[in-house]
Amino acid sequence: MNSILQLFIIIPLIGYIFSLFIPSHKERMLSLIGTFTASIQLITFIGFFTFWMLHQHRSIDLNYLTLYKSQTFHFFIDLSFDKVSAVFLFVGAFLTLLINLYSRHYLHRESGYKRFFNTILFFYFGYNVTILAGNMETLFLGWEILGISSFLLIAFYRDRYLPVKNSVKVFSIYRIGDIGLMLAIWMNHHLWHENVSFTKFLNADLVNEHIEQFTTYSTFFSLAILVAALGKSAQFPFSSWLPRAMEGPTPSSAIFYGSLSVHLGVFLLLRTFPFWEHQTLIRVTVIVFGVLTVFVASGTSRVQSSIKSQIAYASIAQIGIIFIEIALGLTNFALFHFAGNAFLRTYQLLVSPSVVTYLIRDQFYNFTNKPHILRRFVPRKIERTFYMLCIKEWNLDTFMTRFIWAPMKTTNKYLNFPIKTAMILFVPAYLIGILLLYYRNYFPDFIMHQAPLIFVITGHAMVIKSYTEKESVFISWILIIMNHLWITLAVSFNEIISMEQITIYLSGIVVSGILGYACLRYMKSHEKIVDLKSYHGHIYEHPIEGILFLITCLGLSAFPITSSFVGEDLILSHVHSDQIILATIIAVSFMINGLSAIRIYARVFLGQHEKTYHEVAYKSS
Repeated sequence: MNSILQLFIIIPLIGYIFSLFIPSHKERMLSLIGTFTASIQLITFIGFFTFWMLHQHRSIDLNYLTLYKSQTFHFFIDLSFDKVSAVFLFVGAFLTLLINLYSRHYLHRESGYKRFFNTILFFYFGYNVTILAGNMETLFLGWEILGISSFLLIAFYRDRYLPVKNSVKVFSIYRIGDIGLMLAIWMNHHLWHENVSFTKFLNADLVNEHIEQFTTYSTFFSLAILVAALGKSAQFPFSSWLPRAMEGPTPSSAIFYGSLSVHLGVFLLLRTFPFWEHQTLIRVTVIVFGVLTVFVASGTSRVQSSIKSQIAYASIAQIGIIFIEIALGLTNFALFHFAGNAFLRTYQLLVSPSVVTYLIRDQFYNFTNKPHILRRFVPRKIERTFYMLCIKEWNLDTFMTRFIWAPMKTTNKYLNFPIKTAMILFVPAYLIGILLLYYRNYFPDFIMHQAPLIFVITGHAMVIKSYTEKESVFISWILIIMNHLWITLAVSFNEIISMEQITIYLSGIVVSGILGYACLRYMKSHEKIVDLKSYHGHIYEHPIEGILFLITCLGLSAFPITSSFVGEDLILSHVHSDQIILATIIAVSFMINGLSAIRIYARVFLGQHEKTYHEVAYKSS
């Protein structure tokens, strides 16, 4: 059975690799690969599930692959299978097959036909990795793949302004969820003093013992999991990103934001429920956020002018109810509710273009005023206030801008320095830090305790400058690399980090940084304008350079294509359990690193092209 379990990862990966080598004009071949991959996966699952049910349906845990191991750290890929995995795998396989069949004709003769099927198969591979993950590290691997797949599908119409802009906006919310997952992984190491699999959470006595001994750690871990789930499933206060994600093609909206990706917050809560079910505070908090989401999303869905936005907010409201069900311990009912909501929203999104036509015709010939039910129970002033709040989507976009992105832009005003000044200051300051580290025994303990926080704040300031930079793309790129170097130096003051571990972390960063810088230099030599003031759309004339630069962006943000993905976990493992502020700043820096790199890619290569002989899409499209 263990060998069959591996097939659920291998089949989508093989399908994705095959699709990369198919020419873009071979539409039939591309659609057949997607359909065949999903069909084989569904058939394999049905056979595996039948065999599993006939053999007492016990939970399966498989230590699949060890990526790195030392005396104090073990990073391994772990796969597991139980009733939660079974439901999510079945829904995923069935809906992916349905979307492939639908997209075959829906996207006929689209310029991005090949790109769409490549991304869908890549997403499906990441989805299966996430669902079958047996530990936090494996789950984070699939989680990252889903994030970049989402960005690429929302920006599918890359010659338009709004899809590209909204893809960056949605990716930024995803990265906030990544902070929660990173901090959960960090605290999980200190809670168990090892890299544990989810099956350990099933031991109730052991979990209760750890919660009683490490109450603060347990609460922090559960809250970090909740933040990740709220961000991924567009729950309050992150609800506003889901309608913005509907800028992509209807099939991608259906599979991503109607059925599979948006329910991964539900999966995360279900997977970790055996741990936090013993914490009343966390269960109450989950219920509170679920109720708030239902209240906000239900009203907002009724006043949307776009049918896709209506479906999006309706789906958010149902997921809020599923959150409440999980917190109440109704896990089996939550699984059933997830499957029903996923199938319903996929159907609604796929038929939405036709439904709009029918509704317009019906309203034209058979219009009737709806009764005002609220007036019977609440004053008219409260009703109108509620209506205006729903029209404005409860100002959740404004909330995110004011309290998250605006402070970063304000900080940028005080970090206005040229690249030469940055390099002149960086090199001596970094050398001083290395000398301070080397001769640490000659300095007071107070300085040594404060040094990690000082250095990591320095690196954090640089990555904020990178994210908010509007002029030089080279400054933004170099500052991302500098931030990684400052993080390495800061954590080195906590514990002695071996050169092997530093190499694992920085090797992918340095290689990606050099290649990305060379790619930007090439673009600068061939194009007049390469900056961050607007979207330039250079990918139309430089497609190979665009793909290469995207890969370097993923490498620089420690995506699971380089050793730096393992290196991030290694770095966080050297942060002590009482250094929550330090761990949080490092996790936020990792998040902004990836966001800043993707922002550079979007600004330079996506959007409508500046040259007039290319077709130009209106900003309102």
